[in-house]
Amino acid sequence: MTSAWYLDPAQTLDLTSKDQAQQRQLQLTKPTGALGQLEQVAIDLAAMQGKVCPLIDRPWITIFAGDHGIMQESISAYPQVVTRQMLHNFATGGACISVIAGQYQAHLQVIDCGTVGAAYQVNGVEQRGIAQGTANFLKQPAMSLEQCQLAMDLGKDSVEQARAQQSDLYIAGEMGIGNTCSASALACLLLQEGAEKLTGVGTGIDDANLQRKKQVIQEALGLYQTQVQHQPVHALCCVGGFEIAAMVGAYIRCAQLGLPMLIDGFISSVAALCAVRILPQAQDWMLFSHQSAEYGHQRILQELQAKPLLQLNLRLGEGSGAGAAIGIIQLACALHQNMATFAEAAVANKS
Repeated sequence: MTSAWYLDPAQTLDLTSKDQAQQRQLQLTKPTGALGQLEQVAIDLAAMQGKVCPLIDRPWITIFAGDHGIMQESISAYPQVVTRQMLHNFATGGACISVIAGQYQAHLQVIDCGTVGAAYQVNGVEQRGIAQGTANFLKQPAMSLEQCQLAMDLGKDSVEQARAQQSDLYIAGEMGIGNTCSASALACLLLQEGAEKLTGVGTGIDDANLQRKKQVIQEALGLYQTQVQHQPVHALCCVGGFEIAAMVGAYIRCAQLGLPMLIDGFISSVAALCAVRILPQAQDWMLFSHQSAEYGHQRILQELQAKPLLQLNLRLGEGSGAGAAIGIIQLACALHQNMATFAEAAVANKS
């Protein structure tokens, strides 16, 4: 059994730098608050990075992939083989997140946390499989506690690599056919709410399959809700995926090492909520990229008191929405650092 490192405390924010960044914003040649969230992002990053003028120039993106036993219940529009096929696509540069990583010169790491199929080898995919997918959570918990902790360790290791490479922003993306079902079930357990409020179409299922998906999740709640109440790690074991657990571990480790993280869409946000339930201070180190089109994402963001930067009607996953927001964050930092103050520009400030 691995150690419960995920219970160790998070780093604390640098409130002096945050205050100084707020004061700088008041002196820039614009009406107070005129740049809205672009101002707040720079201020929040100042607190995370411990400097008045933060900078994002070494973003790191990790895609965690895993298959799901709940696919036995016909809850996705795509066959399970797509998970591995997309791993090849990530590694060879053809996927959306691959293009985004190239656009922003971000390091892209791809980790197979446990997919179904025979042994394979793809350059650029790290083979870290825990098992060939999780179990069908209608028949037994998706993971044992040991498997869940091993998956969280994958996230921890990834963040430690990013920190060692002096990365200044961490993005976790995911790939796993069936994982919106797993994420919705986890959200229901964490929030103690029903499937109707937190279950959407994922990759594009029809109405009949959506009703089946909701039924599956509601059945899972009947199996696990009482036993996992206020125990987020056990909820993760019961209905999570290896890739979701890896993201939870990554988010917690980011907070422990003081590395700012940018949260992607619905599945990533459910993992973020789980991380915050395990280590509440992890939220201090989170920025939220976008509100996706996936049903239930708005509810998760509300629970996290998050203010996403973008609303582009995305529902792809794989870290794509977070990747799209990198440029916005870099712009926020550039404006914060390079705009003239009233004194520098010889412009009269308000009286």
